[in-house]
Amino acid sequence: MNLFKKWAENEYRITHRVVATILAGVVFVFIIPFFIVQSSSFIDNSLGVARFDYGLINRLIGGLIIFIGWSFAIWSILSQLTQGRGTPLPMMATQKLLTTGPFAYCRNPMSFGTIVLYIGLGTWIGSLAAIVIVIILSTLLISYIKSIEELELEERFGESYLEYKESTPLLIPKFRRGN
Repeated sequence: MNLFKKWAENEYRITHRVVATILAGVVFVFIIPFFIVQSSSFIDNSLGVARFDYGLINRLIGGLIIFIGWSFAIWSILSQLTQGRGTPLPMMATQKLLTTGPFAYCRNPMSFGTIVLYIGLGTWIGSLAAIVIVIILSTLLISYIKSIEELELEERFGESYLEYKESTPLLIPKFRRGN
């Protein structure tokens, strides 16, 4: 936990934050989706599981889900870069507790958006194995958030974070009237 606190003490210039975010984006936009597609194909073939391929329907539904997830993730990343003066990376943590924009709807909008995007990818390629892989990765991510990230945020932002945590869902957005 001390390492996370030490990282959070530093505020980085916008150029450093943007470069770090782009590099991390390579992992989340290219490497993880590549892993999901390749490993799901291997699993589907190994188990003899047919893909649910309905052609254009998969592309339309998967594309819509991907777009929704991508939009939420990008919105939260831009908020972290500009309003929070940080990045999604723990090494360049936000300097300000974000409770507006996408963070008004859930505490982890980037994670929500990324998970939705990857489920859309699984739908696009028509692979149940891909969706199961996303669920497994999501479970690991949520475990990290609950066991490490939330504790670090409580230490850094104290009562403000505890109040925010009490009133805002962890992952599934709650769209309230007036937001």
